Amino acid sequence: MSAVRVLVIDDEHNLVRSIRFALEDQAMSVAGAHTGADGIKAIDTERPDVVLLDLGLPDISGLEVLAELKTAYPELPVIMISAHGDTRAAVKAVKDGAVDYITKPFDWDELVLLIRRSSERFRIKRELTYLRQRQSHADRIIGFSDPVRQLKRTIEQVGQSNTRTVLISGPSGTGKALIARSVHDFRMQEAPFIEVNCAALPEQLIEAELFGAEKGAYTGATQSRAGLIALADGGTLFLDEIGELPLPLQAKLLSFLENRSYRPVGASREFQAEVLVIAATNRDLKAESEAGNFRADLYYRLNILPIDAPGLAGRPEDIDLLLNYFGERFAAQEASEPPRWHPEVVRRLQGYHWPGNVRELRNLVERMTILHPGREITPDRLPDEFHHHDTTTAPAARYADAVEAREKELILQALRETDWRKGEAAERLGISRHALKRRIQRLGIEA
Repeated sequence: MSAVRVLVIDDEHNLVRSIRFALEDQAMSVAGAHTGADGIKAIDTERPDVVLLDLGLPDISGLEVLAELKTAYPELPVIMISAHGDTRAAVKAVKDGAVDYITKPFDWDELVLLIRRSSERFRIKRELTYLRQRQSHADRIIGFSDPVRQLKRTIEQVGQSNTRTVLISGPSGTGKALIARSVHDFRMQEAPFIEVNCAALPEQLIEAELFGAEKGAYTGATQSRAGLIALADGGTLFLDEIGELPLPLQAKLLSFLENRSYRPVGASREFQAEVLVIAATNRDLKAESEAGNFRADLYYRLNILPIDAPGLAGRPEDIDLLLNYFGERFAAQEASEPPRWHPEVVRRLQGYHWPGNVRELRNLVERMTILHPGREITPDRLPDEFHHHDTTTAPAARYADAVEAREKELILQALRETDWRKGEAAERLGISRHALKRRIQRLGIEA
């Protein structure tokens, strides 16, 4: 993730310098401006994620600068800097659009927390706006984690290929139908997309549903009917839960895939259809074929270009974006405000095992939006299943712990090698003495 960019608009040069030292130690980049006019100009050149804006400036007031910024950049988070006794003006600034205020002299930890929280909300808003502006189904696959990035690359590669069969595998609730539509969009967005759930059709009718039937072909067939293959001609046929297809029908489907010809039930001649067949399953079809429950030749015919749908538990970094995406979506449906998610709730959800995957998360957000519109979702408002899972083993938490442990190890090594002379240790580590001192305090290293 790129560094958070902060613009400080304050006429106190020493204060701006102190803020720069403190925030750069937290992997943030800082630019400064010392008048309101210069600050407004710097927005376009610096493109900050967060603005720290002093209420008292030498040319125009901080409230006037805030009004200009909210008009030109309504989503940009602005944190007001107020002197002791300016609380009333700071509160007015928040009412006028500032996200929060902080009073001099600063609590540095509080300032860092405010900036990180504001920049994260800004990032999420930008990403949601980007997603809403895009039209293809692929851009409704929400997330920026490595598994999702890889999934989108695979969808694009498969969609741009000339393959006529695709197999999507993954647990229930991972969005296999959305993946199928995304592949279809890359190939032929305006062509028909016909979807059928193989598990939902009675066995005695599924052949007629797929291939069509002539009048009188079976009891109740009072007229000829086109099958789904005919309706999908020139487009895509999506066979969800392909593992539920009866073995006799698997043989007929394989025949169609080999020569693109089919015979409706009761018909005396064959028909042709050019169809992209996308199959999806939550089963291990290779194991099913080895057990004799699925035709091996059909499995290998479908599995030319496989796509794996990642489970939600394997991409915890996407949780916050999904919460906000679905929150806005359901709030719009309910004509209400989306819920807000307490940081502890986000951490707990990132560590949850998600047996129902994205579908389960979507259902949770819908419930919270209806029951607690516009309110903060605290841990006590979560359903029971989210109170009995140990979040300390979440992948994100394990990674953060590992990074912190390695950082502590390197600092201790440098201190020991320099006989605990902090200036030399800092030089060896390639950081400032001030940065080393803050890290020693944060990591609880005993000097």
